[in-house]
Amino acid sequence: MRTRPLKVALLGCGVVGSEVARIMTTHADDLAARIGAPVELAGVAVRRPSKVREGIDPALITTDATALVKRGDIDVVVEVIGGIEPARALITAAFEHGASVVSANKALLAQDGAALHAAAEANSKDLYYEAAVAGAIPLIRPLRESLAGDKVNRVLGIVNGTTNFILDKMDSTGAGYQEALDEATALGYAEADPTADVEGFDAAAKAAILAGIAFHTRVRLDDVYREGMTEVTSADFASAKEMGCTIKLLAICERAADGQSVTARVHPAMIPLTHPLASVRGAYNAVFVESDASGQLMFYGPGAGGSPTASAVLGDLVAVCRNRLSGATGPGESAYAALPVSPMGDVVTRYHISLDVADKPGVLAQVATVFAEHGVSIDTVRQQGKDGEASLVVVTHRASDAALVGTVEALRKLDTVRGVASIMRVEGE
Repeated sequence: MRTRPLKVALLGCGVVGSEVARIMTTHADDLAARIGAPVELAGVAVRRPSKVREGIDPALITTDATALVKRGDIDVVVEVIGGIEPARALITAAFEHGASVVSANKALLAQDGAALHAAAEANSKDLYYEAAVAGAIPLIRPLRESLAGDKVNRVLGIVNGTTNFILDKMDSTGAGYQEALDEATALGYAEADPTADVEGFDAAAKAAILAGIAFHTRVRLDDVYREGMTEVTSADFASAKEMGCTIKLLAICERAADGQSVTARVHPAMIPLTHPLASVRGAYNAVFVESDASGQLMFYGPGAGGSPTASAVLGDLVAVCRNRLSGATGPGESAYAALPVSPMGDVVTRYHISLDVADKPGVLAQVATVFAEHGVSIDTVRQQGKDGEASLVVVTHRASDAALVGTVEALRKLDTVRGVASIMRVEGE
């Protein structure tokens, strides 16, 4: 074993960073044996140096992250501060000054992954980011390496634990959205400002990363269609149950049937109770991968939290350190396919539409005519009425999203339609 330690700079020492530092210390002998050389925490960049950080030598603490990553003796920079800047500038500087990088920064990778990969390649350094998607679940490496010889056609997953906890509570207890969110906040699953989670921004960043790797195509955050889950109601769950379904916030990345384009989207959807993702409860994550040779694969586990995310970071750290010792680099960006990313209007799926309508003869015929005029075939219709008011629930056969949007716009113009109460896609069939 080489005696000179590999030196690691840690950017950020919050929930994840502090757990990375702890594992590096408590598992130092095992890590050294697995890598072939000891690893040493050489510096920790933080914003609040006065905060007590148990188990970390105060002499390692610095507020000058730029100076830390520019030190010539740093072998690997671990970035867990998140956000776009200064993370982007720090990672770029790390490459330029001889260090490889392990990151958990999904937002930055989704927005600027191509430029970061280019900087890593230009300096013959590694960029690893297993922790950026689905916490401890091994997902990036299987897609990038284990399935490198296969053709992935679809990635369908629950990639945000907060939203899954909320939707699971609404499903299992009948709670409303706000009540379930309040419980998630009290238990620490939801942030004080849950917008990134419940509006789908977090899942959309992860979808961009997954789609890029799965389809060997550059997919940015702006390419991902996004809908949040704040409008999901108890009535939606009641309708889902009548169909033998539940509701999940899904990240869906698909290759078109002709193989010539891809789509990436995040939105609530009904999925059959028979689908493996329907049984994913609480704050857990799961990703379902469909490929030509391997068929259907499912990856399941805790998708967030200090220890699970730190586990993924340390896995990358071991791999990068091994590469460092051997003088090699691991897989970089694979974007050779360069497939176009199609707009949401091209997506084809089924839909569940709930309408508030006047309870009088001829309404159903009018509604059916609108669907037919827009080329959307109706599978089932359920109608309930009382005292001049009625609800009409329509489930369609597969149709394009553009056709569905046109249908809904026309329905809203009918005098007999009081309102469109809910529109939800039906996936996983």
